[in-house]
Amino acid sequence: MKKKIVLTGDRPTGPLHLGHYVGSLRNRLVLQETHDQFIMVADVQALTDNAENPEKVRASVTQVVLDYLAVGIDPTKSTIFIQSMIPEIAELTMFFLNLVTVARLHRNPTVKDEIKQKGYEESIPAGFFMYPVSQAADIAFLKTNIVPVGHDQLPMIEQTNEIIRKFNRLYGDVFVEPEAMVPPALTGRLPGLDGKSKMGKSLGNAIFLGDEADDVTKKIMSMYTDANHLRVEDPGQIEDNAVFMYLDIFGRDQAAVAEMKAHYQRGGLGDVKVKRYLNDELQALLTPIRERRKLFAADIGQVMSILQEGTAKVRERARHTMVQVKQAMKIDYF
Repeated sequence: MKKKIVLTGDRPTGPLHLGHYVGSLRNRLVLQETHDQFIMVADVQALTDNAENPEKVRASVTQVVLDYLAVGIDPTKSTIFIQSMIPEIAELTMFFLNLVTVARLHRNPTVKDEIKQKGYEESIPAGFFMYPVSQAADIAFLKTNIVPVGHDQLPMIEQTNEIIRKFNRLYGDVFVEPEAMVPPALTGRLPGLDGKSKMGKSLGNAIFLGDEADDVTKKIMSMYTDANHLRVEDPGQIEDNAVFMYLDIFGRDQAAVAEMKAHYQRGGLGDVKVKRYLNDELQALLTPIRERRKLFAADIGQVMSILQEGTAKVRERARHTMVQVKQAMKIDYF
């Protein structure tokens, strides 16, 4: 039986952090064993709100790929490619733009939320506004069956399927309607070290996969716990306590974590001891990732070869798709 095609990816605006590991990277390690997985480095999408800082995007491409390889993404099992090196995606985006209205893009809740977050109001870059159409092209050109996403991205898959249905209705069945996959690890967001928002590169509240051990320790020891837990003997709250939220995810011995929670709630357990326990757990996770990352970083030429090979493989698929598209649209003149 032919493996189903899965498309995942990240916008290269900096190295990846623990939030990415929880939200997508762990799932990719599983999917590469069971599916035909393609991982896109979405540099074109990154440029929609970084057009004035292309150096940042360029430098981040290798950083993101280093993180992929460090966590165990295997280029013999997963195909990693660069979005901008597949011009057929941009061509297909142009065709898809004719199948969606400005009013429909305005109604996309994911876009509305991101516009609000970035404070664009009426000064929205056109590329940013229409990136759901570009994303539809990203998904469609590979004839993707499954797209792993978080709940906040479900409207993007819905709009992708609307565009694909309209194309197939007008021109014939060329594309496959993808299914959104929301794995368990994507049902929640890892909070930032401050406990107030999700972990983010620009928020100063992230532990990066390549952070040195001392930096990880410093960040953990500064984490938000319970502001009212002033003395060791005082009962503490575990709700909205970032340290315990991390232990729920990264603690290897959940029975020990449960006992620690009970001890903290009844009093007699200090924040420092809990943070040290979390530090041990995260160091056990991050040390091998950090070491593998350094090995790959010592040979960037190898990393670029992996990207070049993956991109060439995808480019061939893209050419084949666009031949079918142009035949269906009656614009295959020669």
